[in-house]
Amino acid sequence: MTPPPLTDRAALTRNRRRARRDALFLHDEAVFEVQERLLAVNRQFTKPAIVTPFAEIWRDLLPGARIVADDELLDLAPGAHDLVIHALGLHWANDPVGQLVQCRRALQPDGLLMAFTLGGQTLHELRASLAGAEAALTGGLSPRVLPMGEIRDLGALLQRAGLALPVADGFTRTASYRDMFHLMADLRAMGETNALTERLRHPTRRSLFVDAARRYAESFATADGRITASFEVICLTGWAPHESQQKPLRPGSAIARLEDALKAATKQGG
Repeated sequence: MTPPPLTDRAALTRNRRRARRDALFLHDEAVFEVQERLLAVNRQFTKPAIVTPFAEIWRDLLPGARIVADDELLDLAPGAHDLVIHALGLHWANDPVGQLVQCRRALQPDGLLMAFTLGGQTLHELRASLAGAEAALTGGLSPRVLPMGEIRDLGALLQRAGLALPVADGFTRTASYRDMFHLMADLRAMGETNALTERLRHPTRRSLFVDAARRYAESFATADGRITASFEVICLTGWAPHESQQKPLRPGSAIARLEDALKAATKQGG
């Protein structure tokens, strides 16, 4: 039996429609990161495309860029772009490898892909607080926060998608809130509330959230009595294969054997 998809796309669309521009600070951070990283590449891209759920934020980043929604099937033509940016929607994808494969196919040879996604340390404070409260109240756990990949696992997706010279790195931003309810309201304004297919479809007892808020404040409070929330943003970078790129040596193609090199070093050492 085929398991249900991780993400309920209809619920995700509803959540994103409620998003407010002033709450989308993570997208602003990602825009800044793209600008900084493109400066480091020192290359002129003339046919960019940006995959994003929030076109209004990304539209002005690269003049003339094609803006497409992060649907399951991306509206990208094969070989049409020298740069594709997948902008902070990959963590909701039911098939993240498929998303990267579609981006690779849209690239010209030696084209660049930059994919930004939320990583596994995102909202670890909220996860721990909700899990502790629910386990104490019901003896079990419900799917309340989206599971997100760790940086090593996410980096491996680049190779699975057929991209060359893969690199995965990231950064963490910490935000401050009055309490857990303030954080949850901000997540709603970000369009990042629960859109899991297996989420509970009936109201949760308020006592659970009250206890979770207490646990959150006890474990993750700042000196001024506020709480902190972590957002880990992972950047995945890879290139469409091209003959000009550096390639690893084939197994057995080294000029000298490791054994011979070690023997030579031993002799020199006396």
